[in-house]
Amino acid sequence: MFDQKVDEILKETCVEISKRYEIEFVENGTDKDQVHFLIQSEPMYSPKKVIQIVKSITGREIFKRAPEVKRKLWGGKFWTDGYYVNTVSRYGKEETIQEYVKEQGIEEEYQQLYVQQLELFG
Repeated sequence: MFDQKVDEILKETCVEISKRYEIEFVENGTDKDQVHFLIQSEPMYSPKKVIQIVKSITGREIFKRAPEVKRKLWGGKFWTDGYYVNTVSRYGKEETIQEYVKEQGIEEEYQQLYVQQLELFG
């Protein structure tokens, strides 16, 4: 579901969430069917609350600006109920997590194919 248009809507919406809430999106990484965020927020928000804010606002905005996405989804929900949360600590360095999130959606085979296509058709 994360084509270029949806990815752009997601990023723009995250910027707006940052302005409205004390939530900073340090890094976003999208793949065809999943999203990874590295988020920094004030301690007044629990991780669950941050996820609720992000999922509800981004889902609503994507459906509003790209209604074709809703028609493609079974059940009409953009996000699944599941999620994984971890906090950055002495056991999870921010730089390592940031690099992991940044690399989402960048597959080595895809990059090689793209380079080959540029060489052939470029």
